[in-house]
Amino acid sequence: MEHLTILTRDLTPFEHLVAGHLCDGLSNAAIANATAHTEKVVENTVSRMAKALGVKSAPDVNIRVLIALAYRAHFGDQAFDKLNVACKHLEIGPDGKQVCSRHVD
Repeated sequence: MEHLTILTRDLTPFEHLVAGHLCDGLSNAAIANATAHTEKVVENTVSRMAKALGVKSAPDVNIRVLIALAYRAHFGDQAFDKLNVACKHLEIGPDGKQVCSRHVD
């Protein structure tokens, strides 16, 4: 069985912030506005995250979608919380509450 490496390095706090916004479906312009950075900074950050997550560019591929999917696969489905969509990884925790073992707090 092959071993899949999701991250080639740790993401920076700003990359986590941008990835969270990508998972929310925000454009680079909206992310720039929300983080008080330029669109160019956001664009460069998205590019660095693609490399860190091993996402390759191709003509028919939306790299932002693949980054969001890779990020959520590695760090959990917190983006679903904002949409009120049930997480597929929910389990009953020791305290009787539903928890997702893949969420990162």
